[in-house]
Amino acid sequence: MKRIMWYLLVFSILLLSACSNNNTPTEAQSGISGELTIYTAIEEELLPVYLESFEKKYPKIDLNIVRDSTGIMTAKLLAEGENTSADVVWGVAASSLLALDKEGLLAGYTPKGANKIKDAYKDQGDPMKWTGNTAAMTGITVNTAELEKLGLPIPKTYEDLLDPRYKGLIVMPHPASSGTGYLTVNAWLQMMGEEKGWNYMDQLHQNIGTYTHSGSKPAKMAAAGEYPIGISIVYTAVQMKEEGSPVEVVLPEEGLGWDVEANAMIQKEDKESDEAAKAFLDWAVEEDVMKKYFDANGFSTLDKEFTLPGSFPANIEKQMYKENDLYWAAENRATILSEWESKYGTKAEQKE
Repeated sequence: MKRIMWYLLVFSILLLSACSNNNTPTEAQSGISGELTIYTAIEEELLPVYLESFEKKYPKIDLNIVRDSTGIMTAKLLAEGENTSADVVWGVAASSLLALDKEGLLAGYTPKGANKIKDAYKDQGDPMKWTGNTAAMTGITVNTAELEKLGLPIPKTYEDLLDPRYKGLIVMPHPASSGTGYLTVNAWLQMMGEEKGWNYMDQLHQNIGTYTHSGSKPAKMAAAGEYPIGISIVYTAVQMKEEGSPVEVVLPEEGLGWDVEANAMIQKEDKESDEAAKAFLDWAVEEDVMKKYFDANGFSTLDKEFTLPGSFPANIEKQMYKENDLYWAAENRATILSEWESKYGTKAEQKE
């Protein structure tokens, strides 16, 4: 009897030891502490959804989230340069990160699990300078009820938007303020060629009511009936439809402009935040987090099939413009924005 009790005691000790060993990674992770400043362009309502698992996994890391649209965030980082308070950039356009890298602002770090990301959506350097989570894509949000009142057809292509009957009825994002605006302009210039692209925008400008400083705002304005047509981020258009607004999400037949929502670590002389920054970048591409990106955007950079969420259009990756060159977009960013502003900036909405 004593021998049996002894074996049971030994077994219990071994079991507790095994459990303790299984918990070791969690204890090590939660032991990482400090303050981390994150610059992000992720839609505000998605931040708590995404960050819930990070806060559980790393309770001793205090996050300072600085959020704005991609264009403003990019300008802020370029202006701050090496004096930026940012430790990590999360969910900002890859073309913007390439512009930052050109200025020497990004540190090399290859997150754990980055090998599972499709090649088109991550840096090919070793170590990597950036990794992608999802893609932001441009669609056309149409308020079907408002167009019906006006007796107007639903536009199916970019060319359709030039119809004089839509004069003053279209709203789109300002490319200097909004990543969605810039990826849209960039797509037109690459799809059509620069001369035809600028000519197209000259004609479209006649039908534009205003240029917003947010990529999601045109979809919301269309949903509210303020303007019947919004060139906007697809995610928001789907969201408006699922909330019951009388909108349709049109994916232009010519192809979708897109950019990668990507992450990177900021180059700093002070390495105090590096451990926490690397933990954040590892977490940001974990499969369960990638699934959340997919649920919100209908697309993930991960080489894995997920079940398409809600009303999101099927096969959207096949409709993304195939020849999209993010390096060209980054290289020509300043020139494009300067010319765009000189041509069309008078219709920009007032900044709040």
